[in-house]
Amino acid sequence: MPTYAYRCKDCGHAFDVVQAFTDDALTECPACGGVLRKQYGSVGVSFKGSGFYRTDSRSGTGSAGGSTSDSAAGSSTSSTSSSSSAAAD
Repeated sequence: MPTYAYRCKDCGHAFDVVQAFTDDALTECPACGGVLRKQYGSVGVSFKGSGFYRTDSRSGTGSAGGSTSDSAAGSSTSSTSSSSSAAAD
């Protein structure tokens, strides 16, 4: 069950309550009887497993495309070097 943070608009009393999703939100301050508001804080997110990093999400496309362009660059380099060696003879 989630924990909800409340703060009273009148007296500023703040507290946390563990409630089910189906429970109604609290509306009355237990300290002064004033109006309560839910507080929304930052949420911590933890990504675990593969596929969450830039290199993981592009590994299939990036390595296939990268190896193809590397082999193409290598073949053009070898043809250039062979033609330059032929010119030297």
